[in-house]
Amino acid sequence: MNQTILQGFHWYTEGNGVFYKHMKEISDQLQELGITMVWFPPAYKAAGGSNSVGYDPYDLFDLGEFDQKGTITTKYGTKDEYVDACKTLQSKDVSVMVDVVLNHKAGGDETEHFHVVKVDPNNRQKNVSAPFEIESYTKFTFPGRGDKYSKFKWDFTCFSGVDYAVGQDKGIFQIINDHGDGWETVVGTEKGNYDYLMYNDIEHRNPYVRKELNDWAKWYHDQVFFDGVRLDAVKHQSPEFYKEWLNLLRSNTGKDIFAVGEYWTPGLLPLMLDYLKATDGCMSLFDASLQQNFHIASNSGGDYDLRRIFDETLLSARPDKAVTVVDNHDTQPLQALEAPVEAWFKPLAYALILLRQDGYPCVFYPDLFGAHYTDKGQDGNDYEIFLDKVDGIDGLLKARKENAYGTQRDYFEDANCLGWTREGDGYNRGCAVVMSNKDQYEKPMEVGKAYAGQKFYDLLGRFDHKIQIDENGWGNFTCPAGNVSVWVPE
Repeated sequence: MNQTILQGFHWYTEGNGVFYKHMKEISDQLQELGITMVWFPPAYKAAGGSNSVGYDPYDLFDLGEFDQKGTITTKYGTKDEYVDACKTLQSKDVSVMVDVVLNHKAGGDETEHFHVVKVDPNNRQKNVSAPFEIESYTKFTFPGRGDKYSKFKWDFTCFSGVDYAVGQDKGIFQIINDHGDGWETVVGTEKGNYDYLMYNDIEHRNPYVRKELNDWAKWYHDQVFFDGVRLDAVKHQSPEFYKEWLNLLRSNTGKDIFAVGEYWTPGLLPLMLDYLKATDGCMSLFDASLQQNFHIASNSGGDYDLRRIFDETLLSARPDKAVTVVDNHDTQPLQALEAPVEAWFKPLAYALILLRQDGYPCVFYPDLFGAHYTDKGQDGNDYEIFLDKVDGIDGLLKARKENAYGTQRDYFEDANCLGWTREGDGYNRGCAVVMSNKDQYEKPMEVGKAYAGQKFYDLLGRFDHKIQIDENGWGNFTCPAGNVSVWVPE
């Protein structure tokens, strides 16, 4: 069966510890839809306690078990509820992908004094001070957990930089330590060196830190037996670290654990390819460039040349390493990388990632179930956001599960109308897909002689008529203006 990921959360997922229970409740539905893996949010205790989305990690060993940061539960629930949700999904052949944030830590327990140099935030290679001493929250002792699961305590030698110093204006302070000269080497030269992102930046050159993170990965797997990892902010981390970390994780668990990294550089395909090379292909990457193309196309209407939709994308260059998305928690409205795809185009975008032979598609929770939230925009004003369930998404998932197999024939000759067919593979029947960003179209396409004399119907219900396949295996397939139709055999 075709593999399909669901990002099971978004930035504004309901708190109050109901998430894990919800995932358990919808597990049968997800299985029926053909979801084969669920991406869970960061599950460990974060600096923001029960209100935190999880990307400000405090204690990686606290999965909602200890009274820390003012709460036992995380935003999403308790450790027992987490384990139960994972077991439930896995019992129904739905794998679990966990969100791993190893770039930084936040919410230190105690301050320490140490020496730093202040750097230019727009060019981290440029020092703007002589070495001097600061005080910052770099001591992590985990008083609520103590030594259970790990006796390791973090201090300033475990970090390469901080953005907070007592009595100082906010800035980026590079820590002077014994584990390397300057920042770690990362792919790309954005901001001079983009090793530093936020909070207390983890120093992966410290061998004691690497051992702790390697040991933690094995411990984490032993708790929930995850099948995949989503790696946060990898463009800010050393490729060498992740090569070691993933190789040891796979070796220590005896599983070929799937890995996808967030290297978010839309429109900069060479950087993504460089990262894949630097990591020896040990992980896939989200196709940020394809998501950007969807965003641009959805805002351009009929002026966009659909034949360019795969230009400069990871899907076109390395389809074996491309995890394809339409939206995610960072690109959704009011978030840091906001680049939403307009609602009218989403059925087209999902058809492009779900029904073609290349790529590993990831469906965004609000696109499958809808979402409603209020937050402040960049202008400081409050905005109420309604994200509707994507029109036809259930049918598109059904088609991926049952019909998106076998030989693919492309019909990309028209700027405003794309089409392709899947012939089927002997076990599953095929389909014909046709889409337009402008007018209603009819496109002759070949589905294969095996379908001669058969009738195809529009699975999405855009049209009531049926299409007769001729003796040569061809049919004239229609689609509505600015929409997509998926034709499948009766």
